[in-house]
Amino acid sequence: MSAHHSGGLCSSPPNTKREKETIIKTKKKVPAVSKTLDLVCKTLDDDKAQNVVVIDLKGKTSIGDYMVLASGTSQRQVGAMTNHLQENLKAAGHAGIAVEGATQCDWVLVDVGDIIVHLFRPEVRDFYNLEKIWDVPVVDGAIADGAMLDDTASEEAVIIA
Repeated sequence: MSAHHSGGLCSSPPNTKREKETIIKTKKKVPAVSKTLDLVCKTLDDDKAQNVVVIDLKGKTSIGDYMVLASGTSQRQVGAMTNHLQENLKAAGHAGIAVEGATQCDWVLVDVGDIIVHLFRPEVRDFYNLEKIWDVPVVDGAIADGAMLDDTASEEAVIIA
């Protein structure tokens, strides 16, 4: 076997300038979780998402660090929010974003790794009531206003907007 092996896990470093440029271009740095969360929330705010809730999952589960729940007024709005979220995340350097439910747009799950985003039509969100599963305070069928500002709020819930 020759000392210079091409391909596979034991491949030698790139030899040509073109090979080096290709490797550099394909390695985009993925933003920190806090920047990604800010991007998700900003995108949802720009798309006029309703009842946006961020749940801190750190230390509670291994599925991610945060879960974001938001509602759209129609299937069309949920679909548009999904598309904009995917576009903005890809532009920020995220690859391999998993999306489920985009064909019906009743409940769309966007898995960004450490952040899981659930986009719902209001009736579907009410039916599945994920806030209750994660112990987010609910008052008369709505998320408590200013939940982080009063003593009845769970520390895991952050109300945005």
